[in-house]
Amino acid sequence: MANQKLDQLDKQILKMIGEDARTPYLEVARACGVSGAAIHQRIQKLTSAGVLQGSKFIIDPEKLGYETCAFIGLNLKNPADFDGVVEKLERIPEVVECHYTTGDYDLFIKVYARNNHHLLNIIHDQLQPLGIARSESLISFHSAIDRQLPISDLLAAASNG
Repeated sequence: MANQKLDQLDKQILKMIGEDARTPYLEVARACGVSGAAIHQRIQKLTSAGVLQGSKFIIDPEKLGYETCAFIGLNLKNPADFDGVVEKLERIPEVVECHYTTGDYDLFIKVYARNNHHLLNIIHDQLQPLGIARSESLISFHSAIDRQLPISDLLAAASNG
């Protein structure tokens, strides 16, 4: 479903549930001036089209003792090993994101560790044996911006452009 196929009701629904996925359908329905059944149908349509991809609770890693967040650029010894390396990265629970990228790295990952010593162990004991030629780590002190796409702004811009 392309942006231009979203009507005003779809946009209103996306804005509300994008801000809080736990907003009850009846509350969304009241705000939109339609029935709860209509909201349920629209959300199913948006989900089937792939616009919505579920909902989840956000766990704060720091509250669980994972105080170090790092981004690590990886260069593989053999770039043909991409798929196998990604499969192995999936088995490392501290690796929470993995991106194929352009630029200086073959892969770019996000890792949470309990502390810097734990991060060193992850790099040395779990990443290096995967066939990493070189890595570069960047430790994040704090996430200044962490959000979903601002639905209302993007949809307004898409309909104007």
